[in-house]
Amino acid sequence: MVAITAQTLADEIRRQKALSQSIAADQAAVSSGKRITKASQDPLAWVQVSDLARQQSQQAAWTSNVNYAQSRDAKASSNLTELNNVFKRAQELMVKATTATTSASDLNAIAAELRNIRTVAAELLSEKDFQGTPVFDNGVSTAVPVSRGINLQVVGTLAQVSSGITVGNTTKSLDDILGDALASVTTGTAADRTAALSGVNNGLDHIINQQAEQGIRGDRLETAKDRLIDVDLTLIDRRSALEDTDVASTLASVQSKLTTLEAAQAVFAKINQQTLFDLIR
Repeated sequence: MVAITAQTLADEIRRQKALSQSIAADQAAVSSGKRITKASQDPLAWVQVSDLARQQSQQAAWTSNVNYAQSRDAKASSNLTELNNVFKRAQELMVKATTATTSASDLNAIAAELRNIRTVAAELLSEKDFQGTPVFDNGVSTAVPVSRGINLQVVGTLAQVSSGITVGNTTKSLDDILGDALASVTTGTAADRTAALSGVNNGLDHIINQQAEQGIRGDRLETAKDRLIDVDLTLIDRRSALEDTDVASTLASVQSKLTTLEAAQAVFAKINQQTLFDLIR
């Protein structure tokens, strides 16, 4: 009888210890907001949470790529806008240069401004961003991964933006067009200036087309970012449902367990105070 009673008391001690540990675990879950901190608590949920964490990590990398791509898109768009502005000014100057009443001094002033425009255009085309990356890619347009199996071009190449413009029967660059305009004003004839004005018009049309293409790239990046945000929210909801603590139910469970533990401890204390004769009687 004594051995059985001793075993019973040992079992009760273990039960109360387990109950205390369960209460502590519930309290930690309420404090941290996470009901799962190790695989043994819920192996299936742990595997799912781990997989969701990997997906979120990949999502974060893709989001970082999109953010960088959008910064490049913004800079390319800004430079194209500036190119548009300087070519519009060149157009205005060439219209004035083709006017019959334009004086020699006017032509000199126009030439000086065209030189500055040519310099500014060259700088806009060859500029690098704060990371030292060319605003417009050299050679091949960089494709940035923004999702599984999806890579998007961010900006046009320098060749696409600055050259391939048909003027008359000749293919020219933006710099060639501005050079022709400058030459027509400084040493050319009225016919040369008229032809140069046509070239500037073609150059401006080319820049507008490049702006439209860059706008399409920007729209694709924005769509990719919106999709990433939607997926992020879905992953957050799924992960939260698996690992976040239900505070209300957990607190109720803690209170119930505390009541049970207190009652068990009271009974245990009473039994433990009995003598050997009380136990075998």
